Amino acid sequence: MTERHHSAPIGVWKELGGGVRRRIRSYGGDIMAVEVGFDRGGVGAPHRHPHRQLTYCLAGAFRFTVEGRDTDLRQGDTIFFPENSLHGCVALEPGVLLDVFTPLRQDFLEADGLLNL
Repeated sequence: MTERHHSAPIGVWKELGGGVRRRIRSYGGDIMAVEVGFDRGGVGAPHRHPHRQLTYCLAGAFRFTVEGRDTDLRQGDTIFFPENSLHGCVALEPGVLLDVFTPLRQDFLEADGLLNL
């Protein structure tokens, strides 16, 4: 079976509401990179997923809450989320994050209509 992969950006920004948008940058095998843009005050609601996630702050400032603990990130900072950890964030100023997931987020590919690329 041939491994699916794509180098990007692919698609367009997907508006998630509340001043938050995302676009899939690249994926292959069991890894995916997703760019997430935030307006000031935009919220990444607390959630869990079975994927490990590494987030790199490309621009702006964010307050992340992971399993009840707050951590502030600014441009150049990175944070890691183990699988199934409760995490979310608020943008303290406009900014952009780069999220890397393993395994890749099939739910994002499906929601963005990218399963057949």
